[in-house]
Amino acid sequence: MKKTIQVGTSNFKELIEENHFFVDKSLLIKEFVQNGAKVILTPRPRRFGKTLNMSMLKHFFDIENKEENKNLFKGLKIENEKEIMKMQGKYPVIFLSFKNQKHFNFSNLQDGIKSLMANIYNEHDYLLESDKLSQFDKNKFMSILNRSASIVDFLEAVSDLTRYLSKYYNQKVIVLIDEYDVPLQEAFIRGYYEEALVLVRNILTAALKDNVYLEKALVTGILRVAKESIFSGLNNLQVHTILSYKFNDKFGFEENEVIDLLKYYDLESKKDEVKNWYNGYMFGGKVIYNPWSVLNYIDNNEQGFMPYWINSSGNELIKRLLSRGTKETKECLEELIKGNAITKIVDDHIVMKDVDEDEENIWSFLTMSGYLKPVKQELIRGKIKCDLKIPNEEVHIFYENLIVKWFKESLTSQNYNTMLKALITKDVETFDEIFTEFIVRSMSYFDVSGEEPEKVYHAFVLGMIVSLNDKYQVKSNRESGYGRYDVMLIPKDITKTGIIIEFKKIKETKPKTIEAGVKEALEQIEKQKYESELSERNITDILKLAIVFKGKDVRIVEG
Repeated sequence: MKKTIQVGTSNFKELIEENHFFVDKSLLIKEFVQNGAKVILTPRPRRFGKTLNMSMLKHFFDIENKEENKNLFKGLKIENEKEIMKMQGKYPVIFLSFKNQKHFNFSNLQDGIKSLMANIYNEHDYLLESDKLSQFDKNKFMSILNRSASIVDFLEAVSDLTRYLSKYYNQKVIVLIDEYDVPLQEAFIRGYYEEALVLVRNILTAALKDNVYLEKALVTGILRVAKESIFSGLNNLQVHTILSYKFNDKFGFEENEVIDLLKYYDLESKKDEVKNWYNGYMFGGKVIYNPWSVLNYIDNNEQGFMPYWINSSGNELIKRLLSRGTKETKECLEELIKGNAITKIVDDHIVMKDVDEDEENIWSFLTMSGYLKPVKQELIRGKIKCDLKIPNEEVHIFYENLIVKWFKESLTSQNYNTMLKALITKDVETFDEIFTEFIVRSMSYFDVSGEEPEKVYHAFVLGMIVSLNDKYQVKSNRESGYGRYDVMLIPKDITKTGIIIEFKKIKETKPKTIEAGVKEALEQIEKQKYESELSERNITDILKLAIVFKGKDVRIVEG
């Protein structure tokens, strides 16, 4: 009987004892031990096995249940590392995860932290029976358990627990902190980021900075929040992001691991499709597959390929950042949707508030979060320059759905489809009516002064690329300095209509009339001989449109 796939289980002991399939990442233990840093931060995208790896580390090092836990590692790669195995069951371990700390306001976050700390203390309530703790320490311990302690005591709870455990076992403590930045991302969305930042920083600083009871610590999250904003003063910290070469194969599945999985479950014939849908990540130059999606596919392979990872979260922060983006953001999205790469400086020292203040940080955020992959990177004067692409089909679908959603914020689903149908069937009157409605509504939706026509243009082009991709090749050209943009829809079926659209923006301060702009736009179509490209492909039915903006006035004329 084959081992079962247990999707979503992050308890290492449960996976092993219940004989579920486990992709062996046990050499993480060796790399963790041999790394010279006292504190290691390994940011990775969500659902890339961070919590399971932390659970594995806990069961390896934990001094409690030492012999029972040793059996969990039989047959795993780490069992062959004799020196490392000497450290099995040697240390008291504190393992806390912030992954459920998503709260509506700061008060709720404080309550959540109190509950988290109380639960961790409850795991070690045997300490209350020990004569190695003073009565003062026991009273403080009890105040955390019953949640009557001050907020300051709760912020120092992890630090205090390292001291209690070290006294009890006469051994330094390993601290594992999982998903440290989940409360920060939620706070950023909800508007209490600065307060949450101080709270999380105080917990981490108390536990990890100059703590004489600390043996070693591993911290995971999605982002490397800038050292100066949260890991202040941690001189003993090493950070290994997805751009780093250390730990690059310890989170997510390598290609050989995926092929072994597919062979085991008699799905080897699907390896190319699995690669197209769920591969594409690059961690420190190594090709990595999305583990969540691969396991979900294998477990539900009769349903076919689906976007499991994208659908496992609301993606609200990503959607918010992209929706607010300027025309330059939309231009980059257009290139990405077409399958092209964009070149950006990727900063792995991200401060959340800077993502809103500097649009270029969006690309760093998307890369670190798993929505883009670096296909090439080079270090230039201390900065990491990357060629970025959409990693796979699953994430491509996310961007497509986001773009369609932008349209539907301004138009009903029916009108959106009707508008595109009117365009490709040369029903200019209907297209004019609905497109004008789209413009009026999207002006306020995009809300970037001075750039509305460009924003409308880019949203429109993106929408066509996504929605008409199966029937048309969509080519666009921009000469922004001249207020000109043109789009060509080349039908894949040469009996269908080829479409040329010239966009033109006239500044409101200029005396030129919108009618004169229409005349210029139509003349431009003829001057540039756009239709020759269509004619060379034996496309004879051609629609030429001029779309001219002046302020909030728009004119659509067929040439």
